[in-house]
Amino acid sequence: MPFLIETWDKPQHQQVRQATRARHLDFLDQHKALLLACGAKLNDDGSDAGGGVYIVDVETRDAAQQFIDADPFAAAGLFAEVRITRWRKAYLAGACCL
Repeated sequence: MPFLIETWDKPQHQQVRQATRARHLDFLDQHKALLLACGAKLNDDGSDAGGGVYIVDVETRDAAQQFIDADPFAAAGLFAEVRITRWRKAYLAGACCL
């Protein structure tokens, strides 16, 4: 059962994001079997918008919460807000999933 996790960084925390990025990427690599998609949100000019989106394939909302709580970005205090929403696949990678 996929969940969409959207995060927003605390203002003026770009240095925390950069300092923690390598550990964050290692965490994602260790959990890639759960990831349907993930990535940073960007401004139209390609600069960092201060947050991210994860689509994780876990069984429960609690498991999605545990996933994001274990992310090094969360441990570093980067996030101002995290929203978790159950998600239904309709299309993934250009293919219908219904």
